[in-house]
Amino acid sequence: MTLVAGIDSSTQSCKVLIRDAATGALVRSGRAAHPEGSEVDPEAWYSTLQEAIAQAGGLDDVDAISVGGQQHGMVVLDASGAVIRPALLWNDTRSAQAASQIIAEAGQGDAAVGARYWAQRTGTVPVSSITLAKLRWLKDHEPQNAAKVAAVCLPHDWLSWRLAGYGPGSGATGLAALRTDRSDASGTGYYRATENAYDFEALAQHLGHVPLLPQVAGPLESIGRTASGALIGPGAGDNAAAGLGVGAQVGDVVMSLGTSGTVFAVAGSPSADASGLVAGFADATGNYLPLVCTLNATRIFDATANLLQVSLKEFNDLALSAAPGCDGLVLLPYFDGERTPNLPEATGSLHGITRANYTAANLARSAVEAVVCSLADGLRALEAQGVEAQRIILVGGGAQSRAVQQIAAQILGLPILLPAPGEYVADGAARQAAGVLAGEFPNWAQGTAQVPAMEPAPQILERYRALASSQFRNDFLARTELGA
Repeated sequence: MTLVAGIDSSTQSCKVLIRDAATGALVRSGRAAHPEGSEVDPEAWYSTLQEAIAQAGGLDDVDAISVGGQQHGMVVLDASGAVIRPALLWNDTRSAQAASQIIAEAGQGDAAVGARYWAQRTGTVPVSSITLAKLRWLKDHEPQNAAKVAAVCLPHDWLSWRLAGYGPGSGATGLAALRTDRSDASGTGYYRATENAYDFEALAQHLGHVPLLPQVAGPLESIGRTASGALIGPGAGDNAAAGLGVGAQVGDVVMSLGTSGTVFAVAGSPSADASGLVAGFADATGNYLPLVCTLNATRIFDATANLLQVSLKEFNDLALSAAPGCDGLVLLPYFDGERTPNLPEATGSLHGITRANYTAANLARSAVEAVVCSLADGLRALEAQGVEAQRIILVGGGAQSRAVQQIAAQILGLPILLPAPGEYVADGAARQAAGVLAGEFPNWAQGTAQVPAMEPAPQILERYRALASSQFRNDFLARTELGA
């Protein structure tokens, strides 16, 4: 049996799956937790990776390995190959002002002009999560550290580099061995996926100089070997790896319901959304991965179940016992603000309450309808960028809810596939590793079910969108009156 390993180095933990390269069958696995926080010493990731590898029985019998990882994080190295400061992760928001400055400067003070500039230049309007904004923050707030930066890489790049035997003390030879892939590079803010080229001018302006950057490897290119001789694949950003893990093809839209929500498509052409709602990423196969993120998904279910003092199973049963549309009760799920639409200061709100419809069942169903409608808005944003959705692949913890499945079938109006629960990022990395060995991605069997079609209920989404539009207008007017 030829074995491959897929790694998922996420914000919370590191997972290692070892699979049969021919069939994809799981042979063994390991997992270890990462430290908390939005600022982490990368050595902690490497230590956690070693622990997860040990739990998985080691890599000595593995022929290829690949790393999928959290996107955007800033790992800065000095000329010797040592980490200069703890990495800033995607969820570290101290760089929000830096992102705004990057946009404003591109538009000579006009944020709308600057947003259009960046959408056309890299496919993504800068936000706090992207690496370029974090490098600008470093230059503005830690100029001594910024001046030391000899190379910049991403979390998955750095782990692949360490697996290849490089690290502190590697010097110029080691830095020259850094590699990345299109999917993760496309989330930096200084890479043009359409041209497969870095934007060195942006780095010179916002970091103050141009450091060494990882070479961008092809989708099935080996970038080195481990100490035991296993080939190392190019790796991928977490969403791109998840797309590989569920077998997403052009025309597929993946909806992920976790703490937050993610909607992304595999597309044959790039996107450039000046509104900033759609990030124009690349995927791990040579296509593109336009992506929308929402802030509120399963946490809305948790909060509502806690309010009703029921378990999540009871919450789902309650939701399914109510009629579509909840007899007019509509929830806007902006409990922690929202990104799609861009309402960072918004709060949630419940509308259409009457004595007749204010029931536990309607409240439970309104929470599920709200989250699915917010993801439907993400889908609409993708379609506005030219995505032609043919089917939905529903993943994440929330996707296991029968209420979510049935309500999504009523609202979205597209065939919905439900992959078997799994570690999709690590699965995608393992599939890439198998492809590096074989020269093509394997067609592993997918344990996928189709959600039964339901009678459409378009009124749910229509009512939700009318309220969301009103909330957006009110928020805009409030910010205008305050001079925001």
